[in-house]
Amino acid sequence: MGKGSAIMIKVIIVDDHPVVRLGLRQIIESQPDMAVAGEAENAGEFFSLLRKKDCNLVVLDITLPDRSGFDVLKQLKYDKPDLPVLILSVHAEDRYALRFIKAGASGYLMKESASTELVKAIRKVSSGGKYVSLSLAEQLVSHLDASDKPVHESLSDREFQILCMIAGGKSLKGIAGELCLSEKTVSTYRSRILEKMKMSTNADLTRYALENHLV
Repeated sequence: MGKGSAIMIKVIIVDDHPVVRLGLRQIIESQPDMAVAGEAENAGEFFSLLRKKDCNLVVLDITLPDRSGFDVLKQLKYDKPDLPVLILSVHAEDRYALRFIKAGASGYLMKESASTELVKAIRKVSSGGKYVSLSLAEQLVSHLDASDKPVHESLSDREFQILCMIAGGKSLKGIAGELCLSEKTVSTYRSRILEKMKMSTNADLTRYALENHLV
């Protein structure tokens, strides 16, 4: 905690809700050794900001209007592999956290707990640690030897992403446009998803996603 000579932790906040960004900024800037280096409301704005601003941690919402959090995280870990990323989500951690941690995130925080845990999480992650709740830590351990994993765990990140988009009611054409893929490629992914999950229609996928709280 803050001595005058402490190194400042400079944070970029990426979230499409102004009220959330304001709340996060207030929490961060209440700490003597933390500052907000910048804010972005979408992926395009974030990557532009990242080229101009010096920061040592990113707080990233997984639901952005222009790109998915998965894609942003993967590009970020490719561009700046050593930059820690703390995921902020409204989704229960048992649904998404494992995938984000495996994809390179340093921590996963529920938005509802952000006000009490954000500072602790930022300190842990900025010092090179991982920040996960006790229940997620147990889940990570059990995942290593779980033989009864849910069906969607067998999907790749891209397949999982497309499953969620189909279940959310998006057309193959719409998904192709959003992910910058050809419609044929998305159709191939859909066939692979159906095969892996032993299902035959989009309605089957949607029912499964709803039952498992993926959408």
